[in-house]
Amino acid sequence: MQAPRRIAFINEKGGSAKTTLVTSIGSYLALRMGRRVLAIDMDPQGQLGKVLGVEVRRNRRTAIDLVLDSLLGDPGLDKTPREPGNRPASSLPIVATHIPGLDVVVANKSLALFPQGDTDDDELTSRLDRVLNEAAEINDYDFVLFDAPPSFGPLTLCVLRAAREVVIPVPVTYLALDSCAELMRTIHTVRSHYGNPALQVTMVVPTFYRRTRLAHEILEKLQQRFPKQLSHSVLGYHVKIDEAQSHGLSIFEYAPSDRGARVLAELAEELAQRAPDLETHTDFERHAT
Repeated sequence: MQAPRRIAFINEKGGSAKTTLVTSIGSYLALRMGRRVLAIDMDPQGQLGKVLGVEVRRNRRTAIDLVLDSLLGDPGLDKTPREPGNRPASSLPIVATHIPGLDVVVANKSLALFPQGDTDDDELTSRLDRVLNEAAEINDYDFVLFDAPPSFGPLTLCVLRAAREVVIPVPVTYLALDSCAELMRTIHTVRSHYGNPALQVTMVVPTFYRRTRLAHEILEKLQQRFPKQLSHSVLGYHVKIDEAQSHGLSIFEYAPSDRGARVLAELAEELAQRAPDLETHTDFERHAT
């Protein structure tokens, strides 16, 4: 059985549309392409489950169970129903969404309990990767999509150590290239010092695009620096996407003919078709080291 593609959607700056991309691409892969998708929310803001229509407050087990319970050394924290042989019925805190084939691990503010500042603790930052490697049910999925925190720290490092690919949403703004440079340095560090040498950038997605001279200039620079990774489609601002999320629906259910739905469908199709290429590293990525 082939292992799922593990893809982190990450930008170390907030407001990049990473949650929108995770939920929308995950929804499209499940709804329109028949893929099995697990979306994991590693952002303490906990928005991913909400925009997928999941009652986050009702879930006793959340993403914190993936990264913290064994570290606390309290077996009482794992209150999952047991099957014969003393194994959990499910080792992952998975919740089904209303979309067949799309499951989610929700998050809430309890993720703030995760120790901050200590990125040198190997036990701490490798926990998510080890939990996923040991979970038999992870192989039921074709894609595992991570919604990463909007800043660098141990939680983000957990995600990058567990992922094999990275999608970078880049708001087309003045500071966009600075945030890309910072993230490239982080990815290089994860490759070289944290035991994930195969981690790669699969796609860079410009978001919140507007037809301005500055936006055009930034797109040109992104094309120069990410000639293979830059997505073919650019995501602007589409009010129907916000409306869909407020109803707990995907844009493909709420307004399938909307321009935003068409762009997100194109991005999902493109990501599905992009095979990981371990030899692909841009000059920008190398210079960032």
